[in-house]
This record gives sequence, C-alpha cells and structure tokens, in this order.
Amino acid sequence: MPYLTSAVLGAALLCFTVLGLRARRVDGPLDDYVTARNSQTASTLGLSFLASGMGAWILFAPPEIGAFVGPVALAGYAIGSALPFLVLGLFGPAIRRRLPEGRSIGEYAEACFGAGVRRWVSLVSILYMACFLAAELTAIGAITGLLSAVPPELVVIGVALATLLYTALGGLRASLATDRWQAWLLLALLAVVGGVAVMRLPALPAEAVMPSIPPVDALSVALTLVIAVTAANLFHQGYWQRVWAARDARALGQGAWLGGAVTVLVVAVVGGLGILAAMSGLALGEPPIPFFALLSGAPDWLALPALVLAVTLVASSVDTLQNGIASLAVAGAGRRGLSLRAARWVTVALMVPVVVIALQGLSVLRLFLIADLLCAAIVVPVLLGLWPRMSAAAALAGGVAGLAGAVLPGWVVTGSLAEGLLAASFPAGVPTLPPFLGALLASTLVGLLVAWWRPARAPHTA
Repeated sequence: MPYLTSAVLGAALLCFTVLGLRARRVDGPLDDYVTARNSQTASTLGLSFLASGMGAWILFAPPEIGAFVGPVALAGYAIGSALPFLVLGLFGPAIRRRLPEGRSIGEYAEACFGAGVRRWVSLVSILYMACFLAAELTAIGAITGLLSAVPPELVVIGVALATLLYTALGGLRASLATDRWQAWLLLALLAVVGGVAVMRLPALPAEAVMPSIPPVDALSVALTLVIAVTAANLFHQGYWQRVWAARDARALGQGAWLGGAVTVLVVAVVGGLGILAAMSGLALGEPPIPFFALLSGAPDWLALPALVLAVTLVASSVDTLQNGIASLAVAGAGRRGLSLRAARWVTVALMVPVVVIALQGLSVLRLFLIADLLCAAIVVPVLLGLWPRMSAAAALAGGVAGLAGAVLPGWVVTGSLAEGLLAASFPAGVPTLPPFLGALLASTLVGLLVAWWRPARAPHTA
C-alpha cells in the first residue's frame, strides 16, 4: 500500500508540474513572470482565487470550529475566507487605475505613501506568507502520517520541489494554469471523500444536538475570525498579483465574486462535516481533528483520495505563495535591475528555511495569529491610500496606533503592560477578539484623525 500511495501522489505532483511548465513563456519578460499582466479571464481568476485560497487548513480549522463552536462561528470563518477576494474585486479597479504598471502590494503602498511604508507593508506580507507556507507543508506532513505509511518527510519535500520547479520556471502563469485544474480536482475529491464519509456515518443518536456556545461568545468568535482572516489575506501578495493579471476591471470583479462565492460554499460544507462528526458522537481525537474522525468509519480505500485531496489543496496554495513571495522581492528590487534568472533563484532560496521549519513538525498556529494581528493593525490605513487626504504620516500613525490598540485591551483588564503584550501574542494559541478589535479600531480612528488634521500635501487621485 505505501508503494501505491507514493505512486499516486507522485503522479498527481507530476501532472501539476507538467501543466505548470506547459503554461510558461520561455522568453517572456520579468514583468510577465510576476504579473501575467492583463491576460486572465473572469472564470480563470475565479478558479484561481478558490484554489490559491484553499489549503490543508480547510481540513482542520473549519471542521473544528463547526464541531466545537457551531454554525455562527463557522459562518464567520466562511465569510472571512472570501472577503479578501471581494475587497480586491471592489478596490482593484481603482488600484489598477492608480498604478497601471504595478506588481505588488508593496508598490501600491509606495505609490500612496512612500518607500518607508512600502518596506513595512512588504515585511508584514512576507512574514504572513512564510507562516502560511510553513503551515501548509507542516499540515501535509501530519496528514500523510495520519492516512498512510508513507514517510511524511518524503511528501513534504515532494510537494515543495514539484511546486518550486514549475513556479520558479513558469512564474505566475504556471500557478494560474495549475490553479484551474486543481480547483476542479479539489471540488471533485471533496465531494467524493465527504460524501462517502457521511454515508458511512452511524445514525445520529436521538439526543444529538447542534454544537453551539452562548450566542454572545459565538458572535465574538465569528467576528474575530472575520477580522483576522480578512486582514491577513489582504496582505497575501498572491491575491494582489491577480489584480494586474486580470484582463480588465470587469474580469477582476467577476472573478473575485466567483472565487468568493465558491470559497464560502466549500468552507461551509467542510465545516458542516465537523458539525456532523460532533453530533454523531464520534471520538474526535486529541487534539481534535473532526474531518479525519469521519474517515475512521469509512472504507480503507477512501484514505487514498483523501490524501490526494490534501496534496492538491497544499500544492494549490503553496505554488501561489512561492510566486507571491518571489514577486514581492522582485518588485522591491526591480528598479535596480533584478533579472529573471535572479527572480527564479529568489524563489528557490526562500523555500529552504520554510521546508526546514516544516520538517520539524512544529505548530505554527500561534505565529500565524501574531502575523494576522500585525496585518489587522495596518490593513485599514493601507487601503485608505486610495483616499486623497491620506498621507504617509497618517498611515504610519494608524499602524502604530493599531499595534498599541492590540495590547491595550489586555493591559486595561489586567493592569499590566507585560500581561497586555502576552495576551496579544495568544499564549494559548486561540484567537480572541479584544486584540484584533483593538488593533482595527485604533488604526482606523487614528489614521482618519491624522489624515483630517494633516492631509497629504499633494493629494493623489485614484
């Protein structure tokens, strides 16, 4: 069985690699490598938003939220997962007009606020995407250990190398080409795996009840997830690349809505499987993994398509992240003449520390939450760059206020600055609302106040 599993996973990765390499432009310029500018239709973008946003995280987080917190928080998670696409679909046309030759969130920040804010925004974006990469590769190692006898390290390295090959050589076009097929494949495999697992569930006991917590707590979790997921994903350079890859503003808007709608549906369905697992009385494991608990009563053969599903999810997100991080580095150095060959080596070099971290099997949830909080502290001031009055001073003041606002709730409750800092670092690895809400409100209010008090000297136009 390990040999069959290895062969099937190897074949899947080989198919993704071939699809990606076929889409590359051998003699294309650096700009095409990182943006595929004005080339993608609405349907391609919609599938790409879906595939690049999905990852192995959907097999862990939404089912756990559904099983232990209930449908209200799950709805928040689903909405938060789709909102970044909708925000970029809404603001994207203005961003394209403001920066028609743009390539990154860093260049957008520089055009609005200057080089200082660009460096800050780029650092936060790279930190977030590196966490995302490490989490995805760590997750596929864990899933491999759960579902097969294949060495997890083999699959981690295999996914990293396969995606690295076609993204380093093919750039964004390779990622977009594989996204189309990966999106359809993950939808089909999710239907098969989820459908068979549900069919093999025992009848729900008469005393089964929907998982839930008090409404106020459920709403708090839902709001926390909406803020955290939306703010963090707005610093996902892979999504920003698609703003300029769109054929036109209409294709961008339609693609964003398509990707967002299907993302909400997928997260809701997978989370609903967690609810069913909890209601059926299955042992969810320790730590709890409701989705995989469902597979305990399913036929043995289902483990193979479930593992292919996981590899597809991870590959679809990892290739986007690889190219996104490289494009951010390219955009930052582009004026100094970074070559296409150098861009490819940047892609390779950035993966080395990520793979090393992933092979340790560590939990990156706490680091993920800290990165999410950093994003929440500056996301509104950055987006307000499209407002003519918004200045670099206002953006910086808003960002600093956001960081202070993240610490303030814990400081006020405990009376200790140290405890406030500790609370903002999520010591239990659990997302809590006060730091995120404090960061969002403080950054917004201070940014707006400073912009009204000291507006930009040379108002920009969107």
